[in-house]
Amino acid sequence: MPAVVLPDLDSEPLERSLAVLQSLIDQHGHVIVVCSQAVSQQTERRLHTVRSLLESDRIALFRPELPPLGLAVLARQLRQLASCDLSPGVLASAGRLLTHYIHAGALLGSVTKLDRVPVGLKSHAKSWVPGSQFAVLAHPQPQLERIGPGATLAGPEFATSMLVARGQLQSDWVNDSLAKAWNVQGLRECPLPAESARWWGTGKLIEFCSFLPDLSVLYQLVTSVRQNICHWCGIDLIGDRCVFCSATAPAQPGPAASPASSASAAAPRYQKQLPAG
Repeated sequence: MPAVVLPDLDSEPLERSLAVLQSLIDQHGHVIVVCSQAVSQQTERRLHTVRSLLESDRIALFRPELPPLGLAVLARQLRQLASCDLSPGVLASAGRLLTHYIHAGALLGSVTKLDRVPVGLKSHAKSWVPGSQFAVLAHPQPQLERIGPGATLAGPEFATSMLVARGQLQSDWVNDSLAKAWNVQGLRECPLPAESARWWGTGKLIEFCSFLPDLSVLYQLVTSVRQNICHWCGIDLIGDRCVFCSATAPAQPGPAASPASSASAAAPRYQKQLPAG
């Protein structure tokens, strides 16, 4: 399924933004907007304004805590799944589930301006040493390591492919050391996303992301989670919060756990099955 880029939302006339989103709804019925947290506040406000003025609960706004390359991978996975027999609510909910299986980070020449991953004073001080490089994992668990003998990052416990995007940093550590430590099954290079330098606080970087490349595995992941029906708008979904109308599932009485399986709870249970897949 093709993706539609919505550029200049923070500067174009409101009427144009309204017309573009309304046209997409008319063509496809539902729209899932995957938006980076690196975009400006004006862009975020414009998206909420358009959704409100259109009075539509067929627009899902999704802003996961992923760096730009990881976000691009997630958007591609959703495009792949859009060709399957999934309802709009399940497809939009799948975004939260799939983020658990994305490992995204970067090799940086400096962490002095990195504010999206916890950085200690010692690492800040070392970043001023000429030639210092740092391996940073932003998702799923933040981690920072100074590059040296044996340096590595905690990786996935299942087979993945890796995507690498090179900025203004020269190094083979990601391709030679990290990919080997993570036992990736395939590695491909791509252009660096436009927002990467701003997200990571430096243009001297090599961004990387490991992910599940097989559509059949992605489909099995999504369909293995119990689906629910939103009590407000009636759409099918995964988890306890509707991605279109934002309604949450009513609290279940009694001490028993809710039958609704949230995406975050389902991910670790299914993860153990992935190495055999």
